Amino acid sequence: MTLPFICCLLVHSQQEDQYLWLEEVDAPKALEWVETQNKLTFDDLKQHPDFQKIYDKNIEIFNSKEQIAFPSIRGEYVYNFWQDEQHVRGIWRRTTLKDYLADQPNWDILIDIDQLREEENEDWVYKWARGLAPDYEKFLVALSKGGGDAVVIREFNASTKSFVKEGFQLPEAKGGLSWVDENTVMVSTNFGEGTTTQSGYPRQVKLWTRDTDLKDATLLVEGDTTDVGVWGFADIQKEKTYQFVTQNKTFYTSQLYTIKDKKATPLELPEDATFVGIFQDQLLVELKSDWTLDGQTFPQGAVVSLPYEDFLKGDKKAYLIEAPSANASISSVRTSQNRVLISQTVNVQSELYTYEWKDNQWLKKKLEAPDFGTIYIGATSDDSDDFFFYFENFLYPRTQYTANAQTGKMRIIQSLPHFFDSKKFEVNQYWAKSKDGTKIPYFVVASKDLQYDGSNPTLLYSYGGYEVSLLPYYSGSLGTSWLEKGGVYVLANIRGGGEFGPKWHQAGLKENRQKVFDDFTAVAEHLIEKKITSPAHLGIQGGSNGGLLVGVAFTQRPDLYNAVVCGVPLLDMKRFNKLLAGASWMGEYGNPDIEEEWAYIQKYSPYHNLKKEEKYPKVFFFTSTRDDRVHPGHARKMVAKMQGLGHDVYYYENTEGGHAAASTKDQRAYKDALIFAYLLKQLK
Repeated sequence: MTLPFICCLLVHSQQEDQYLWLEEVDAPKALEWVETQNKLTFDDLKQHPDFQKIYDKNIEIFNSKEQIAFPSIRGEYVYNFWQDEQHVRGIWRRTTLKDYLADQPNWDILIDIDQLREEENEDWVYKWARGLAPDYEKFLVALSKGGGDAVVIREFNASTKSFVKEGFQLPEAKGGLSWVDENTVMVSTNFGEGTTTQSGYPRQVKLWTRDTDLKDATLLVEGDTTDVGVWGFADIQKEKTYQFVTQNKTFYTSQLYTIKDKKATPLELPEDATFVGIFQDQLLVELKSDWTLDGQTFPQGAVVSLPYEDFLKGDKKAYLIEAPSANASISSVRTSQNRVLISQTVNVQSELYTYEWKDNQWLKKKLEAPDFGTIYIGATSDDSDDFFFYFENFLYPRTQYTANAQTGKMRIIQSLPHFFDSKKFEVNQYWAKSKDGTKIPYFVVASKDLQYDGSNPTLLYSYGGYEVSLLPYYSGSLGTSWLEKGGVYVLANIRGGGEFGPKWHQAGLKENRQKVFDDFTAVAEHLIEKKITSPAHLGIQGGSNGGLLVGVAFTQRPDLYNAVVCGVPLLDMKRFNKLLAGASWMGEYGNPDIEEEWAYIQKYSPYHNLKKEEKYPKVFFFTSTRDDRVHPGHARKMVAKMQGLGHDVYYYENTEGGHAAASTKDQRAYKDALIFAYLLKQLK
């Protein structure tokens, strides 16, 4: 190959994407561009007459003293991470379970993140803490710089309220630590060159002994560079400790290993099954496809159990715990001391069940939890059948319950206040027909006096990916910033999500992705057909994969919308697999480096389908400089390209916050004020 030809290739590559320089996250030129774009957005939207009112009200809501202190039960204590006006970055604290249940908590602060930030001059954001059973004196605490996914992990002593100076520590990485015993951990991290996957996650799991160098840790499992990542974890129970490694080959397929005597043995489970945990020496597994075992076929979406020791010896006997109906799906599976707890949705409404293992079968019992809303299973304990759960819907604030999985008795611990007058509004569920005839459910939250004349400012929200279910939820911010100002809110349960089980998700994978976008369009058209709204008054919003959704929506059907809120989005679908964790998502979208797969991805990639002559709504994009999951370059380049084609947009990039685009309640309130000011300006 001659030198002139190489030069031509380089020039051609640069012409293909003249905005690649915006992928350099912290480059001075890129940050200067961000600052300029932010100023343009602030100068406009902060002048909206409702901006300051919305911001002030949101701060009041977010800092309300009537918050639920969400518990994690560890032994005799309840642990909680808390943020308020005095603790902007938050405190990690604990109280006794007895005092918490008596509503008389005397909180003992373990780590003050604001204080730690000042002492170490670092932009710390609390991420998680994992305690060592059974006494939970020692913890592994993860802290992020600026809110990203990469974390620094340190050993912490809860009795002395201090980090252990010579304890287990890991430098910043997208990895993890899990206790095996007081002097041993399973570690997955960046061990050096060649030890991470193309997605930036660990590809090795090792067993690390206290007071030894990390480089001397014992290798347990090593994955491939093409894997998503490899992680190790242990489940410490009274009888014994179970050690596992999961090798995630794609986002939806994995190999589970059991670890004994520092040796890894692969378990013969379906590669797309989800390992739930261990209960009474049984493996709990959730199925994503049918599984025939020992002459019995367990259906897609079911939860089954397998006696652990027998399974290791080759006995393939399994037992059905739950198999949801066609209009239902499993939301979560948890365990207490003597019961398995499962919440499932039926037509996007939650139900809660307990399951008892007795006489080699699972006995099912429905708990009389509230109807017509969403149930989340909260903290559980291996030492008790008492657990917490939460209920909410669009018009009823989140309420915390404690219940007993054996007796079914329950009581309310705390209910959040009504931040807006819910009695003025009503919720309806409708069904739109997608392009291929599939019926798509969606909720409409609106005033009881709604006029069906097409003039109502309406916000349509959805996600449509990764088997994530969108369920009814209460938002004081949405109520005061949008509903009380005459807005209508719509939540669409399109394919790609998990509202009707794995099949609902799998229907929109890879070459079938357009079905997800068609579902969204069908809901928008149905809203217009019913005269709930009209294109001049219809706005859409989505974040992350949902940002891709609305990016496709406004590039494919700009005639349908007058406002688009596109948050922390994927937009350049040619390069998504080369940016940060993007390679891990090829199981969802496909591989753009394969010609046949790029052929269908290219048809919807928002960045590649912009047209100069098209009339687009004035889109509001937002992201975070510190988002190390979805690269901020997606939003940056989309904005620059649209502006280069002569299209007007808004852009906001928070300097921290990670994939959430906000680390503090103030940042969240500010972002929400910008968004609602924008929506009111565009749709009123």
